[in-house]
Amino acid sequence: MLYYERMKFKIEELRKQKVVRILAIETSCDETSVAIVENGRNVLSNIISSQIDIHTRFGGVVPEVASRNHILSINPIIEQALKQANLTLKDIDAIAVTQGAGLVGALLVGVSTAKALAFSLDKPLIAVNHIKGHIAANFIEHKNLEPPFCCLIVSGGHTAIVKVDSYNSFKLIGSTQDDAIGEAFDKVARVVGLGYPGGPKIDKISKGVNANIEFLKHDTFENSYDVSYSGLKTAVINYVHSQQQAGNSLDVPQICASFQKQAVDMLVRKALRACKENGLSVLTLAGGVASNSYLREELQKCGKEFGVDVKFPSPILCTDNAAMIGALGYFNMLTEEPAELNISAKPSIPL
Repeated sequence: MLYYERMKFKIEELRKQKVVRILAIETSCDETSVAIVENGRNVLSNIISSQIDIHTRFGGVVPEVASRNHILSINPIIEQALKQANLTLKDIDAIAVTQGAGLVGALLVGVSTAKALAFSLDKPLIAVNHIKGHIAANFIEHKNLEPPFCCLIVSGGHTAIVKVDSYNSFKLIGSTQDDAIGEAFDKVARVVGLGYPGGPKIDKISKGVNANIEFLKHDTFENSYDVSYSGLKTAVINYVHSQQQAGNSLDVPQICASFQKQAVDMLVRKALRACKENGLSVLTLAGGVASNSYLREELQKCGKEFGVDVKFPSPILCTDNAAMIGALGYFNMLTEEPAELNISAKPSIPL
C-alpha cells in the first residue's frame, strides 16, 4: 500500500485517539522552531531559535542567510524539543509543517525535513497555513476559546481582519492594500535611525510620549475594513527629510509615538466594528505586532466601549513559533486529508 493510502487510514485512527501528539516545524522566515503539541491546546515543548541578531546588521532579513541558518539549526532543535517534552520520535503521532506563506528557501528547509520525518517514521504529514497558524496561537493561550470570533492579524508581512467561523473556516473581512503594519514599523524605524527590528524599538521609545504630530489628515479607507500604510509611511519619511533639510534636530520619540498612534488607531476601531457588525463578542490578536503595548492597551480600552472581549496570546506565541503550527495541525487533522510527500513550499498562499 502506498504511503498516502496508509496515512488516510492512520488519520482516521488518530481522530479516535484521546491523546494526539504532533511534532510541528516552522521555518517560514528567520525563526527556526520545533514544538510538540498535544490535542491542539497543550504545548509540551516549543523551541525557537531566532536569527534577529544575524540579520540586524543587514537592516532586515536576508533570505539566503535565513535559509542557511535553518539548515544548521533544524536537527538540533528537533532533538531539543523532544528532550524538553521527555519524548522520543516513536511517541509522535503526526508531523505538521508550515507550507506557506514565507520565504521559499526558508520554507523548503522545514518542508523537506517534515517530509523526511513523516516518511521515515511512517506518520501522517500535515501541511499548515502560516497565517492561520498565528490565529491558532489563541487556542493555546485561551483553552476555552472556540469559534466563531474575529481575529486581527498584525505582522511584518500581513495585516488583516478575519472572521473565524470554525477551526478550519476563515473569512477575510479587511486587509492592508499595500504595506503590512510590521513592514511600516520597520521602514519608519530605519528612517529615524533606530534600525531593525523596528516594531519593538518604536514601541519602547514611544512609551509615555504624547503623540502630537498628525502625519495624515484622513483615512483613505475610512468607510471600509481595509487599511493602507503606504501613505502614512511616506508622510513620516517626508516629514523627517523636511526637518533635516531645515537643519532641525529630530524629536525621534515624538515622531515614533505619533506614527504608532496613527498606525494603530486606524486598525483598532475597524477590528472592533467588524466584531459588532458580524454579531461577534470576541476579538483575538495574532502576529508579531500583537506584542505592541500601545495596540494592546487601545484594544482593551476600546473593547469595553464596544462590548467586545479582547484576547491576546503571550508574546512568545505572537512571534513565529511551531506551537501555533502544531495547534492548527491538530485541528486540520480532524477534518482534512493528510498531505502527500510531493508537497512543495508555497511563498504565497491564500487565507
